[in-house]
Amino acid sequence: MEVPRLGHSISSPTSPCETMVKNLSLEAIQLCEREGNKSQDSGIAEMEELPVPQNIKINNITCDSFKISWDMDPKSKERITHYFIDLNKKENKNSNKFKHKDVPTKLVAKAVPLPMTVRGHWFLSPRTEYTVAVQTASKQSDGDYAVSEWSEIIEFCTADYSPVHLTQLLEKAEVIAGRMLKFSLFYRNQHKEYFDKARVQQGNKMMPSVKDNSGSHGSPISGKLEGIFFSCNTEFNTGKAPQDSPYGRYRFEVQAEVLFNQKTNLYFGDLYCMYTAYHYVILVLAPSGSPGDEFCKQRLPQLNIADNKFLTCTEEDGRLVFHHAQDVILEVIYTDPLDLSLGTVAEISGHQLRSLSTVNAKKDPSCKICNISVGR
Repeated sequence: MEVPRLGHSISSPTSPCETMVKNLSLEAIQLCEREGNKSQDSGIAEMEELPVPQNIKINNITCDSFKISWDMDPKSKERITHYFIDLNKKENKNSNKFKHKDVPTKLVAKAVPLPMTVRGHWFLSPRTEYTVAVQTASKQSDGDYAVSEWSEIIEFCTADYSPVHLTQLLEKAEVIAGRMLKFSLFYRNQHKEYFDKARVQQGNKMMPSVKDNSGSHGSPISGKLEGIFFSCNTEFNTGKAPQDSPYGRYRFEVQAEVLFNQKTNLYFGDLYCMYTAYHYVILVLAPSGSPGDEFCKQRLPQLNIADNKFLTCTEEDGRLVFHHAQDVILEVIYTDPLDLSLGTVAEISGHQLRSLSTVNAKKDPSCKICNISVGR
């Protein structure tokens, strides 16, 4: 297929791409950047001006799709054979650095009834700001196009992963979780100043804070869910928590049943890696009926606390018994404030391994184990 030359809107193409976009008769074509003004390119046919799309509306936005519609003079519809859609990521300091490169963001769509769905994880990433503009076009008998002026530029932001997407991640995580090991303590490492502040300024309590942007770019809990990070992984040979930590030399330890019991709901939050062979699974512990619990119910897959592949609480001989997955590193978020008097704080004997910190860690977008077929 020969790529059309859009003289007053898009400069000559570099190479054609005949990718069809799902739910549309869209031919995704790799084109160069738009030019701002109309030029006298011989590839554009001379004919009566086509209507410029007006009042563009974007709705039904997901992490990798959206619906677009606009107003247009009905008298001109018969002459319109195609729409040209210019979709660009809005550059800003917090933009998704892992958006796929060298993919088409200039789309040529056959003139289908509006609204129409634009879908494609190869050019749309979750939780990312985009700009979009539209032209109407009429394909001529010689294969050239007559085109309208560009519409106004509209901005929108794609959505987070839905529970359906998170369930796909959950299923991937279950495959690699490994066998279960017993544990009895949750622990949290921080600097001495953190615990001093909790005692003096926060009524002897550790307070929830907003989760950072570590993990999947589409995670619905990043930058939104408030909680306190805990670990529970133990060393295989000792059955105890490791003595090294990337987060600080002081450790708060609390009996597992304080955070995890029949009055606690458990949710799957994320699966990711940082260009390493091992993977992280984020779980959320939320006291039933708490604000954190209500937040998670609407966004995350809920797990059976007694029967799942990552973290379990069961009753044996009248007491609670706890197990964690051996082959993934669990990051557990507890959503309520926690009084330091419920546990102990002590200095660890190991090293502070800063290189292992996952604070704002970005997920490896090329890993086949922890990625799904939507934007990263």
